[in-house]
Amino acid sequence: MPPAIGPCLAVRLAVRPAPLVLAVLLTGSAGLAGDASSAGAAPLRVGEAVLEPVPLSALPGFADDDLAAALATFRATCATPAGPVLAEAAPGAPRQDLALPCAAAAESSPEGARGFFERHFSAYRVLRPNRDAVPERTAGFLTGYFEPELAGSPVPTPDFTVPALARPDDLVSLEPGETRPGLDPTLRAARRDGDAFRPYPDRAAIEDGALGSRARPLLWLRDAVDLLVLQVQGSGRVRLPDGRSVRLAYDGRNGQPYTSVARLIVTGGYLPLEGLTLDRWTGWLRAHPDRARDLIRRNASYIFFRVDDGIPERAGPRGGAGVPLTAGRSLAVDATLWRYGLPFWLEGSLPDPEGGSTPLRRLVVAQDTGSAILGPARGDLYLGTGARAGAVAGLLRDPARFVVLLPKQGDPGAAP
Repeated sequence: MPPAIGPCLAVRLAVRPAPLVLAVLLTGSAGLAGDASSAGAAPLRVGEAVLEPVPLSALPGFADDDLAAALATFRATCATPAGPVLAEAAPGAPRQDLALPCAAAAESSPEGARGFFERHFSAYRVLRPNRDAVPERTAGFLTGYFEPELAGSPVPTPDFTVPALARPDDLVSLEPGETRPGLDPTLRAARRDGDAFRPYPDRAAIEDGALGSRARPLLWLRDAVDLLVLQVQGSGRVRLPDGRSVRLAYDGRNGQPYTSVARLIVTGGYLPLEGLTLDRWTGWLRAHPDRARDLIRRNASYIFFRVDDGIPERAGPRGGAGVPLTAGRSLAVDATLWRYGLPFWLEGSLPDPEGGSTPLRRLVVAQDTGSAILGPARGDLYLGTGARAGAVAGLLRDPARFVVLLPKQGDPGAAP
């Protein structure tokens, strides 16, 4: 809605839930979305980006990708269709209605995945504009996030002193573009006070007791650093002393602006950006508790959780689309611009924690969002659960290129 530095450092270094920095790319194919790419027509636009048609066959590696895995991820999103996004009301914006592709996906076999995407989608390269010139072929930004595994306790103890709080009953979450009378339109949540609405307390105020009896701990974590990691990633698994594992899922935020603590560490000169990993910056925070408290409290955003018992142990956490995320196939996007369920082709590179990188040429699906994931060519790739996924997510900050696959209008069986 929600990385080693993942949406973390992006939401995290860059600013949702959200990593260090992200780069995302999109490419497109012929077959017009909204019939706006016919000769002489104005180009399609999403936010500040221009969408340039490109054949799916022109995407390097498309035919070699595991498109069956992408189809399975897409089909899962179809089970919980999202409402319209603001982008569809903007001049020149493409239609993003996935009803026809979702209906067809239910009848498509894994072996026919490539044909499914070619029949029902047209690909468009997302061209991010230069703020000082005409739109150009600027890369996007892709980061990564993961599901952390932490130690915790159902009750406070000397070893577990920081609570992960449940959603308070007076918290009112606001959808993109939604406002309340008298409330700053930049705030994404409010506190209900009778018939009126007020800004929700920020992190420092919540830590100082502003919620009163509405502060309901679900579990207790080791320290404020573990809570920060959990909140930056948006969800996580907590291992209790008796061996049980409890999954905490995102259940709202106070709507206050997000500030990346990892970024504050870098800009404050405490650690260099080069080689900055989750273990390194969280280790620095634990080694400097007084400075850590001040830096963490400068992040006004605060995340609330719920216990999610409805997901199998081996499945990923639920994203903003309401379905379990798939490692390497689920993408967090700006939900004010893109509809959940849209496929995106990413072209960039994935870091290796042991050094080097591997090419990233993969079809992924928009299933999540984050407060730091802003703009049409920005993405946060979900990389899985645990330390290994966290190590990759913390290093992923790639100037990737994004290609969005938009549903074709008219006859879905027409030749691309």
